[in-house]
Amino acid sequence: HLFTGISYMIPIVASGGLLIAISFLWGLNPAEGSLGGALNTLGGAALSFMIPIMCAFIAYSIADRPGIAPGLALGYISANVVGAGFLGAIVAGLACGYLALYLKKIKLPQALQGINVVLFIPLVTTAVVGLLMMYVIGRPIESVMIWLTNGLNSLSTASSVLLGVVMGLMTAFDMGGPCDKVAYTFSVGLLASGITAPMAANMAAGMSPALGLALATVLFRSRFTPHERESGKVAWALGACFITEGAIPFAAADPLRVLPATMLGSAVAGALSMLFGCTLAAPHGGIFAITIPGVVGNVGMYLVAIVAGAVVTAITVSFTKMIGRKKA
Repeated sequence: HLFTGISYMIPIVASGGLLIAISFLWGLNPAEGSLGGALNTLGGAALSFMIPIMCAFIAYSIADRPGIAPGLALGYISANVVGAGFLGAIVAGLACGYLALYLKKIKLPQALQGINVVLFIPLVTTAVVGLLMMYVIGRPIESVMIWLTNGLNSLSTASSVLLGVVMGLMTAFDMGGPCDKVAYTFSVGLLASGITAPMAANMAAGMSPALGLALATVLFRSRFTPHERESGKVAWALGACFITEGAIPFAAADPLRVLPATMLGSAVAGALSMLFGCTLAAPHGGIFAITIPGVVGNVGMYLVAIVAGAVVTAITVSFTKMIGRKKA
């Protein structure tokens, strides 16, 4: 259910984040009335729907249509009223979904059947879960978010590097799957709180698998099939655009040899990004975000982190591809 919510959220994040990144061409604070200011406003408007959309579609995944309206309302409450952020939205989405699913099973009088889905279920679900969020569970979740934010702000170098390693491993483990989405959502949630280093580590780790495998198909052509070498040409573009799924054709064909290499490379990229103190002010964009002034902090070392991750992936997969293969 969480995966469904995140999947619907990602187009919002990608479009809004790229609009904001492009607006930085007019400076970090584009003047109101300028094209940059308009793009920044549009991007900010899109991102404001990020948490409500995730919450709504978590509920939708559980209860179908009756879960959408309560999920939207409670996602907004979680983000803007209670301050519980994406953690609160996950809890609220699950609560809305399961309560709406339960209410769907209640048999109402025939005269009320027509308003069950459009009025009764959304009304009761929004009221019950909303009051619980505002008066019972919202504040503890807000405290957890504050603790998490403060903890990340005060991370030592060693701790931040460890965070980069973990984020890289999660990103490359299933490349677009639940683990990757959790790491990404975590980074975006912190970005909304003004903490930008984890977002940089996440994007570096997410670009490394496809770029590394593309590089490997060039440097170690004999280790790959003709089809994989063709996939490598596409992987250059996908990796540069921060589309981790560009590595999936390789991983699907040979997971036991490819995944260890991509995980190691992404862990290196994430760790180096955190070690160098790199930051990223946009939640997406890949190479396009990197080329826009002011979006990435410590650009030179950030590129080093990405290249290092890709090189480690390429070299590692060149060795793992030899394991268990008979000599001709």
